[in-house]
Amino acid sequence: MLRFDIPPVWSNVIRWEAFLTSLICAFSLFFTPWLMLLLLVQGAVRGFLGHYRCPSHILWKKLFTRFHWQGKTENAGAKMFANKVLFLASSVCLALFVAGSKLWIVPCIVLIIFSTAEWLFSFCAACWVYSAWYRVFPPANS
Repeated sequence: MLRFDIPPVWSNVIRWEAFLTSLICAFSLFFTPWLMLLLLVQGAVRGFLGHYRCPSHILWKKLFTRFHWQGKTENAGAKMFANKVLFLASSVCLALFVAGSKLWIVPCIVLIIFSTAEWLFSFCAACWVYSAWYRVFPPANS
């Protein structure tokens, strides 16, 4: 379901955030899983409150707009869903790490794969699932 009640997002800003997500996940693998806390917070803010309330998104949007790098606008609904998935995956990652399981690496690697697909190929797997879901199960008109 497309969301028109929230402002659209700029495509290149979203790609940049996906690149940073890949970097943070990679640093988590090599240094400390506690870096996933940053992605947990960003996923929560951007996924549940909206991109326009995320301080880092606002900063990148201003910077990219200033240099005319922002790209085209995209509907924010699917991107909010993708950030909810980011919140969930980083939560699972941290919960497994705190529990002492080495399996925390799995959601971290999955995030690297999908966020790299986003910034490198402009393919958002969560956005694809989001739109496929609403094609199969359209919301009831009230």
